[in-house]
Amino acid sequence: MATKSLPQPQAATPSVRVSDPFSVIRQEMNELFSNLWGASSNANVPASFAPALDVAEKDNCFELHMDIPGLETKDIDIQVQGNTVTVTGSRKEEKEEKGKTFHRIERSTGSFSRTVTLPCNVMEKEVAAEYTNGVLLVVLPKSQDARPRKIAIRG
Repeated sequence: MATKSLPQPQAATPSVRVSDPFSVIRQEMNELFSNLWGASSNANVPASFAPALDVAEKDNCFELHMDIPGLETKDIDIQVQGNTVTVTGSRKEEKEEKGKTFHRIERSTGSFSRTVTLPCNVMEKEVAAEYTNGVLLVVLPKSQDARPRKIAIRG
């Protein structure tokens, strides 16, 4: 009876800039599941569609930038409640054309949902968003009680 050997773990490639501390773990988990089900790392179907995002904090607001090229604004939904913001959307698959043979399909299609919990509540009615050149910018003003205040010192 022949036994199948499991692939040997490979050392993670060090990256120059790690903005998301879980990205390496996520990549390793995706590779692990791909290996378990026999899919190669060059599979034509992506495992998941989770657009990259950055969240920056300023004195009076948070800024969320998300890379989602190829979408229209009607395909994006933003929900804000308290200190949680959720961005959902979908990218449609290209329709198959006669006379066109795909040799590689790597661009992600389908639905996505990203939820971020912020360190404080935001003013939901003042949230603004714009979508330019494939990048979504959401500006989330902090609630009044979360903004820094200058305290006068009596002396």
